Amino acid sequence: MESLDVLIVGGGPAGSTCAAQLRAAGFDVAVMDKQRFPRDKVCAGWVTLAVLDELGLDADEYRRGGRTMEPIHGFYTGSIDGPGVVNDYGETVSYGIRRCEFDHYLLERSGARRIEEEPLRTLERTGERWVVNDRISTPLVIGAGGHFCPVARHLGAKVGNVRGAVAAQEVEFELTTSQRDAAAVEPGIPELYFCRDLKGYGWALIKGGVLNIGLGRDDRHRLSEHLNHFVAFLKRRGRIPPDIPERFHGHAYLLYGQHQPRRVVADGALLVGDAAGLAYPRSGEGIRPAVESALLAAEIIVAAGGCYDYADLVGYEHALEERFGRRSGAGEGSQWLPDPLQAFLAERLLASRWFSRHLVLDRWFLHRHQPALATCRT
Repeated sequence: MESLDVLIVGGGPAGSTCAAQLRAAGFDVAVMDKQRFPRDKVCAGWVTLAVLDELGLDADEYRRGGRTMEPIHGFYTGSIDGPGVVNDYGETVSYGIRRCEFDHYLLERSGARRIEEEPLRTLERTGERWVVNDRISTPLVIGAGGHFCPVARHLGAKVGNVRGAVAAQEVEFELTTSQRDAAAVEPGIPELYFCRDLKGYGWALIKGGVLNIGLGRDDRHRLSEHLNHFVAFLKRRGRIPPDIPERFHGHAYLLYGQHQPRRVVADGALLVGDAAGLAYPRSGEGIRPAVESALLAAEIIVAAGGCYDYADLVGYEHALEERFGRRSGAGEGSQWLPDPLQAFLAERLLASRWFSRHLVLDRWFLHRHQPALATCRT
């Protein structure tokens, strides 16, 4: 039986960030994932400056490994079938990344032991320890496996079509020369297009030589129909090439405060990132909440001094609420106008440079009003 101080299930940004913090504090940590890294990960893929600060990540150093980190200095915002506007900040406010590279980099940098291509099959509580897959013994298990995380399931999470769950479909592919010539999307200026009912939005962005296109909604009904309409709209406008891949890939995640909150703490266990349901309610971004939850969890774990009963870990739940707000029904929701006015006013507001910059971009997508989390770093 292999013995560990901590087993983290899931090797994404939440899992690797938590692993790095705990490794720096002297813990014997392993990260288990059902896939081998680098692996493909469905995600639009951009990170704010706050994320880089919280991770202590230098953009130039990151690029030296041949990885993509596209400076983003502006955004186009509008509505599908309607007008829009470009807000150019004149400076880098975010970076476009590829999750296959980004996640692999963070996992390698964490220094944690890696148990790859092994799903969590069994999780049994014996005294004050867990026995995982009948071969690993640990006092603490951290669920970092996204919306469908098996640790979250073990703690009672429902992963079906629950209120607050966003369904998204997207595709990411390398552009040929002819495709690049046929696409009007500009590097450094992602394009965001909101659905007329404001229950979701689509996007198109170029990062390096790669184009990412997708659409997500907090209403799964007719998602493929909405996606097809959006793609046809982009082609009609000449924003993307006509010959893109036909197969889009789907994923799901929970918006913070828009659902019955998941149980994030139990005796000897806690959840971080999308496993805990932390995506920002307006933008659906999950990377920054994932990183911040991992940093908060690591602080609580280190302070617990090896005692991991619920009472020793519940401070993590309080820390999440202090950072992100109340968990139960506290989110702002996706409807920010009364129903009868949405379709009429949405196009006009989204095409307003002031409204798009100061509310949609600065607050909903970039969270410029919220400083980076000050916590321990590796």
